[in-house]
Amino acid sequence: MNLMFLTHGALRQRLLTLGAMLALVAGGIFAWRALPIDAFPDVSSPQVKVIMKVPGMTPEEVETRVVLPIEQEVLGIANKRIVRSVSKYGIADITVDFVEGTDVYWARQQVGEALANVRGDLPASAMGGLAPITTPLSDLYMFTIEGPASLEEKRSALQWLIRPVLRTVPGVADVNMLGGDVRAFAVQPDPARLAAWGLSLNQLRTALQVNNSNDGAGRLDEGEETRIVRVQGAFANADDIRNTVVANVRGTPVRISDVAQVSVDSSTRYGIVTANGKGEAVEGIVLGLRGANAQQVIHGVKARLAELEPRLPQGMTIKVFYDRSQLVERAVGTVLEALGEAVVLVIVMLLLFLGNWRAALVVAITLPLSALATFILMRWFGLSANLMSLGGLAIALGMLVDAAVVVVENLVNHMSHDPEHAPDRNPGGATTDRLGRILRGVSEVSGPVLSGVAIIAIVFLPLLTLEGLEGKLFRPVALTIVFALGASLLIALTIVPVMASLLLKTASHTDPWLVRKLSAGYRRVLDWSFNHTRIVVTVALLSLVAAGWAYTRVGKTFMPTLDEGDVIVQLQKLPSVSLGATAALDLRVQQALLKEVPEIKSIVARSGSDDLGLDPMGLNETDTFLVLKPMSQWRGSKDEVIEAMRKVLERFPGVDFGFTQPIEMRVSEMLTGSRGDLVVKIFGPDIAQLGDLSQQVAETLKAVPGAQEVLAARPEGVQYLTVQVDRLAAGRAGFDVDSLQQDLRALVEGQPQGMVLEGVRRTPLLLRGGADLRSNPQAFAQVSITAPDGTAYPLSQLARLTPTQGPVLVAHEDGSRFAAVQANVSGRDLVSYVADAKQAVATKVKLPEGTRLEWGGQFENQQRAAARLGLVVPVALALIFVLLMTTFGSVRQSVLVFANIPFALVGGVIALWASGQYMSVPASVGFIALLGIAVLNGVVLVSHFNELLQRGLPLAQAVRDGAMRRLRPVMMTATITAFSLIPLLSATGPGSEIQKPLAIVVIGGLITSTALTLVLLPLMFARFGLPRIARETEAATQKTENV
Repeated sequence: MNLMFLTHGALRQRLLTLGAMLALVAGGIFAWRALPIDAFPDVSSPQVKVIMKVPGMTPEEVETRVVLPIEQEVLGIANKRIVRSVSKYGIADITVDFVEGTDVYWARQQVGEALANVRGDLPASAMGGLAPITTPLSDLYMFTIEGPASLEEKRSALQWLIRPVLRTVPGVADVNMLGGDVRAFAVQPDPARLAAWGLSLNQLRTALQVNNSNDGAGRLDEGEETRIVRVQGAFANADDIRNTVVANVRGTPVRISDVAQVSVDSSTRYGIVTANGKGEAVEGIVLGLRGANAQQVIHGVKARLAELEPRLPQGMTIKVFYDRSQLVERAVGTVLEALGEAVVLVIVMLLLFLGNWRAALVVAITLPLSALATFILMRWFGLSANLMSLGGLAIALGMLVDAAVVVVENLVNHMSHDPEHAPDRNPGGATTDRLGRILRGVSEVSGPVLSGVAIIAIVFLPLLTLEGLEGKLFRPVALTIVFALGASLLIALTIVPVMASLLLKTASHTDPWLVRKLSAGYRRVLDWSFNHTRIVVTVALLSLVAAGWAYTRVGKTFMPTLDEGDVIVQLQKLPSVSLGATAALDLRVQQALLKEVPEIKSIVARSGSDDLGLDPMGLNETDTFLVLKPMSQWRGSKDEVIEAMRKVLERFPGVDFGFTQPIEMRVSEMLTGSRGDLVVKIFGPDIAQLGDLSQQVAETLKAVPGAQEVLAARPEGVQYLTVQVDRLAAGRAGFDVDSLQQDLRALVEGQPQGMVLEGVRRTPLLLRGGADLRSNPQAFAQVSITAPDGTAYPLSQLARLTPTQGPVLVAHEDGSRFAAVQANVSGRDLVSYVADAKQAVATKVKLPEGTRLEWGGQFENQQRAAARLGLVVPVALALIFVLLMTTFGSVRQSVLVFANIPFALVGGVIALWASGQYMSVPASVGFIALLGIAVLNGVVLVSHFNELLQRGLPLAQAVRDGAMRRLRPVMMTATITAFSLIPLLSATGPGSEIQKPLAIVVIGGLITSTALTLVLLPLMFARFGLPRIARETEAATQKTENV
């Protein structure tokens, strides 16, 4: 493809070209301001969650009566990828993941229809439906309500004042509420009084339900006016409830106050929040809508909270402990800071190599213009500005000037070294020496420049084929690089020639000091290399052997851990622990951490389920959110701080713990349904058997070197009190099983009987037994249950009560039960740990018939990424070879350039091994970049060799002169790319962990690649660059001329 028509047109219409450049600047600035900004790309798959609440129901009953009917219905939905579910006490959480590209609203419609189909099969007490349209990364803003107010007042302010206001912010899906006491009217029946009046609990329940409503009766005409009839019968306060008549017994009206106690109490609690070791707290979590701009959402939330602050009750304040925008700013700031430093280094290198501030300025213009054009394309294709997309721009920064460097370097040569060159006819038709030289200079290098940029773009195409999490993370990297390189090519062929025609002078000058020193040294190296070819080849081959040895010593993992700044400690206690006991233990843990780890600023911990049911943990599970002080106040590194926390937590017996981070935790849950670097899933039909196997696997994993924080879910262990209904006794007394179950649920768990409207606030009305009954199993066994005929029977006469153990949860994946074991890995690479762990588990854990294991987590992502790259990188290399063939028209020359690739990898592998980094997906991206740069440098050299041969120079002279002539562009390409990545090596902010392996690989690889390109490639071209007949003919001709 010949793009010289672009240069021709740009030089013909220079004013129009400058106008287009200004339009590009304006458009790029507008696009940058309009780009969504976030810390990460949206890594979530199209996902729909179904949350069903069934108060008082055990996990096994939730599984069989709620989860299984819904699962069987949704398993047949089109484009469904996987269905996961968790059945816990009183709640079912069902997650349906769809294949990429599925419209989430279509997916919600399909799941909604499936749910509607099975509604009739679900228990009457089941409440809920589709969860808000969020993603696993939608937790954007977390805060607690502070002040002297009671927990009930704080929860009421959050529910009725703060939440409604925040839900109006664009991009907010909902506000989740946790902790505190939810105000409720509680009707506590007195079984003895009910029995005395001969009334059943069902009659009391009916009285509450049918006496709490307002309604309209129609219209009455009065002369020329109409009156609307309104019938008021809804409860307005506790007295209304007390004065409601349950029944007339022997002519006496029996009111609710005669058989029950009515009070203002709180709803049954399924979770609790504690803070800073001081006591309970109330927490709010702002959930972002799927696809919303996180930065804008948080900005809107802050503005709305500032408006709301004066309306809060006196003394009540909102204390923020997690703000995603801070991570966004730090992550994006890390990349932008590295970009700024890299730009400075690139400009310095341009000045040193070109020795001409005008030429350096012409090349440097490419950087901002390419970046602005990239922003326009990012906006056009719907990409956000995040750590990965901007990281791609940082990676490409050094390569953005490659095309401009080659063009300007050749123009400088034409306008300084060849002053006697005859002028060409300019695009406008007049004879102008300056424009003619510029057009000729660009035309000489346009082919290699186009091929070079195309090669680098092609090597990044494999990243576009990555799947799963790795695809969502690194596709923005590849797209940004391709956008930037394409823009830099067009700028190098249009704007750069125009700017050169305006800024460069036609004057003879000497090469700058750096180039002269490099040329002198390189000439000596080149002469020595031609005289010691065998030594050079031997050293090159030995370097390949060394790289192969180093590669076997480099560990493999998926991704370096991104430091989000905040830390979450997951605590797991005995399954039978009560809500009060888990809160007391959490407070003791917080007090110890705050006392012994001064780096901790504050702590907020939550146990149990949240209000929306999006993260239904058990009462024995706690997520402890640790807010750390600024790093300047730390005694050591973050690893040392976490180690200090670990020592504190190890002193609490019976408590398992693990460390994670907010986003890291949610991503792991999204991918595997569990948390951890490695997740082992044991599938089988028997819950108790799964529990035993999970403990065996956990103990085996702990024994493998590198294991850290191994957590095995304990499906069994909850203390149950099984009420086995005596059908004969119950039937003789006039009870059916369903009515007996309803009465017991009302007495223990409590049953909602509607709402009491207090202004605009809706207060739940509960029928619930007294606290003494709910906390005393003996009293529960003797509680009186009134039969339909008015006779009271102790529960012990109607059923047999047996203490047993049961599951705390039942987890499903695609309809099959499983138990999960999660583990983090430290001190070694993930892949080798998994290999050893698999061998250990296969040896020590005997799987019964009907059970199986699956290994997942980050390990699964690494394996998938490696397999995909192993498939598509060779395809990309084949495309590059075809491109080389079209460029050179020679198989042997294409092979020579291609042979430079292994030597480019030498430095990258050795640098990775020497630095102690692992082979990860970012490191693989670095090797991909190296491939392109190595081939590009080879193209620059070989193209010039062929150009000199076409001018009639002998092969040996063409190779030596060509290598010397192309020393500057090759060195500029390598050094500018390497120096542009140096800021990524020294960066310390969020995201630097991901960029560092890439920078190490590229910088190390450029050292060996450049050295071998400049030394080995000329030797190989002189020996193999031309067919033997052509070399022999040239040698004979040379000999004849010498005679």
